[in-house]
Amino acid sequence: MTYTCITLASPVGELKLVAKGSRLAAILWENDKPGRVRLGPMSEAPDNEVLQRTAQQLGEYFAGTRQTFELELDFAGTEFQKKVWMALLTIPFGETRSYSQIAAQIGNPSAVRAVGAANGRNPISIVAPCHRVIGASGQLTGFAGGLEAKQTLLSLESQTPRLPGF
Repeated sequence: MTYTCITLASPVGELKLVAKGSRLAAILWENDKPGRVRLGPMSEAPDNEVLQRTAQQLGEYFAGTRQTFELELDFAGTEFQKKVWMALLTIPFGETRSYSQIAAQIGNPSAVRAVGAANGRNPISIVAPCHRVIGASGQLTGFAGGLEAKQTLLSLESQTPRLPGF
């Protein structure tokens, strides 16, 4: 199946929203590494309903009026990756978890590095909040959108003042 996409300007840079049928398949960063998320051919689809709904909900999130997303998701990855990505969806708005906490949550406490690798390949950034996963020491660690974007998202969720223009 062909993927459809639109581009969205945001406080963390330009985002490419990607759908597969009626489900959100990816939110890609402006400077995403090629191959981080493997998708098929894409075509622009400004009228795609799920992409429009995603753009609206992201706008509400950046405006500080939305804490959860109501979208059907299409995660494409290994079974292990999908377990990690589903665990991301359980992290409450404004909270963080460590990689070891996610590993324990999915029943594989020794898989901390594998959880980190899966987190890094999360195709649906922001909605599946990989930005909420931090190092055990509390330090911000790698993020596909860059550490500045990660800090911006975490600050937004910690009830700091709203970002200008949103």
